[in-house]
Amino acid sequence: MDANYQKMALKGFSPATIRNYQHSLLHFFKYFETADLRTITKDQIEGYVFHLISKHRIGEQKQNLVINAIKCYYEHTLAMPREYYTITRPRKSKDLPNVLSVEEVRKILNHPTNLKHRAILHTIYGGGLRVGEVIRLRIKDIRSEDGYIFIKDSKGKRDRHTVLSPMLLSLLREYYKAYKPAYWLFEGQDGGQYSAKSIQSIFRCAAKATHSNPWSTPHTLRHSFATHLMERGVNIRYIQSALGHASTKTTEIYTRVLGINNKTLKSPLDSLYETVTFGKEQTK
Repeated sequence: MDANYQKMALKGFSPATIRNYQHSLLHFFKYFETADLRTITKDQIEGYVFHLISKHRIGEQKQNLVINAIKCYYEHTLAMPREYYTITRPRKSKDLPNVLSVEEVRKILNHPTNLKHRAILHTIYGGGLRVGEVIRLRIKDIRSEDGYIFIKDSKGKRDRHTVLSPMLLSLLREYYKAYKPAYWLFEGQDGGQYSAKSIQSIFRCAAKATHSNPWSTPHTLRHSFATHLMERGVNIRYIQSALGHASTKTTEIYTRVLGINNKTLKSPLDSLYETVTFGKEQTK
């Protein structure tokens, strides 16, 4: 396991990925504790994954995590051939992302009386950020003169820029004067990064108090950011860049959650009546 940890660290894997992969591999090694790992076949690995699905009822996300951990181990640590990469994976879920209405977002963002809490929620929605990205924001990442937020080492180890709303900038300046953070934009009570758990708690409290979608999470604000931009007709390429998606195909899922109503979609029935005059006898 030490060699595997070293390989992943050298590859620049995030601490969370290393931790999750190491945990998954402990179970894998125990399952095959009497076998030579170099001789285990693809069928045996698939049998192990099937065992986890049937006995422990792991979901799609966990299944992919296990496969990726095993794949990483054979590729980077044991330097085994690519035959181990063809492990059968679950079909990708077609579930639509959860989205809040504009009114729900407004109520949630303005519910906290604590200035820091309100600034955090506004930053997530205002820039379409992930929770992990918000807690890693440094003071210098708010590029007020250039009008953008710099996101360092986002998902996929990619840096990116996202929009900095003038309204958000004003709120962040008010927050900065009140709290005077030293390095991280949002710090905990004892300094250091603010915790993801605390942000989740802030959001749950606001969502419950405002009777908003009970299934929503802080990440729902990011989904709502993208969907609301699409509703306003913003070019998908700009939204893709702000979200940090490698492909527009990932961003296109938000086109499937746009609200269908008489404000966003015009029925062909309206066009029909605009071009054709129906008599009373024709409408009977």
